[in-house]
Amino acid sequence: MPEAKKRVRVTQVGSPINRHASQRETLIGLGLNKLNRTRELEDTPAVRGMIRKVAHLVKVEEVAG
Repeated sequence: MPEAKKRVRVTQVGSPINRHASQRETLIGLGLNKLNRTRELEDTPAVRGMIRKVAHLVKVEEVAG
């Protein structure tokens, strides 16, 4: 049986107002553009790098299963 892909739940908790444009673009790349919006994403190195860039604006949870 193939191994299930790991996923992370990312929720935007901070505002991109007065942040660098690249941080706003990173939030949009993650599928977030409004406070309290949540996305479940595949746990890849690219996604982890994007999360690290805007770590002060998001909350990250591991998704079981």
